[in-house]
Amino acid sequence: MIRVAIAGTGSVAAACHMPALAAERHRVQVVAAVDVDSVRVKAFCGEHGIPQAYSGLNEMLARERPDIVHICTPPHAHARQVVDCLKAGAWVWCEKPPCLSLAEHDRITAAERGTFAAVVFQHRFGSGARHLRRLVETGELGRPMVALCVTAWHRDRSYYAAPWRGRWDTEGGGPTMGHGIHQMDLMLSMFGDWEEIRAMARRVDRPVETEDVSVASVRFANGAMGSVLNSVLSPREESYLRFDFDRATVELRHVNGYHNDDWTCSRPDLWQPPDDVAGSHAAQLAALLDSYERRERPAMSGKDSRATLEFVTGLYAAAFTGRPVRRSDLTMDNPFYHRLDGGTTPLTVRRRPGVPLRRPGGCARPAGRRRPTPRRR
Repeated sequence: MIRVAIAGTGSVAAACHMPALAAERHRVQVVAAVDVDSVRVKAFCGEHGIPQAYSGLNEMLARERPDIVHICTPPHAHARQVVDCLKAGAWVWCEKPPCLSLAEHDRITAAERGTFAAVVFQHRFGSGARHLRRLVETGELGRPMVALCVTAWHRDRSYYAAPWRGRWDTEGGGPTMGHGIHQMDLMLSMFGDWEEIRAMARRVDRPVETEDVSVASVRFANGAMGSVLNSVLSPREESYLRFDFDRATVELRHVNGYHNDDWTCSRPDLWQPPDDVAGSHAAQLAALLDSYERRERPAMSGKDSRATLEFVTGLYAAAFTGRPVRRSDLTMDNPFYHRLDGGTTPLTVRRRPGVPLRRPGGCARPAGRRRPTPRRR
């Protein structure tokens, strides 16, 4: 049996990871869970029949020596916890976003020593996505031409009551980083590497430091063009992807997960997936466990997951500099390599009731002080 531990026992662990693990109970044993909230982790373990509860990750790693750790904690903790698990000899499956910057991602990859860190990008693993990739690879759809990638979701103000949400130093970004990343990853899996991106990002309404809407135009290495929207202001929620090839159009409409019925193709004769597997945590976990048993690098680790974070970085860099960004620009001397806001707050900060305004480094601006209004010439 493959020994698995859960780090972070919030909603994503309960709603997504535990059902996926239950589907693999024939080869997986969940041996422990970790959370800084000792009451919550004990309740979680009691509900799911997990034998050991811990409030410290390193203590759990030393005592339980799990084979794989699922990281379900807030984004700012990911890089440190993933590296600790890798050094302890465990593989890692980390919730998105994998970390807060390309610099952190490269530190994670550097810590892999026969152990691997994969990221939850589950939409790639459904039967619809696998079938479309096969059609793309065989050339049956023709040349990629145009992509539309829309994540129109809704998160009200109460969603941001969690103190780590909506902040650059703890969440890493807004819907571009935390919500639309799944759809953008699926788009990249079909159209491949990008070369240039132009973008805008703005805070339209929500009381956060980060953006609540972003839009972008992208040119891919294969010559195709794409348009991207990420929003948390959309009352009718939808995740929409459209891929136009020179022989057919393929579309996907869903919110948080899809089945075959959520896909349409203008060439029905080509659209015949051999099975119906949802784009879910369960589908990716099955592939991850197969890779673990074969002791080979799993999908969506290393350069696979870095490519998606690189696209997010390029979008922010283009939005906040007001200039086109090429993929080759995102080198170690680029400020966006180290922070997705480029090291300076690029958006006007709205005050949350009872919460001081924060700069990117996390330091609060003293209450009562206001920035001077520039005089018009």
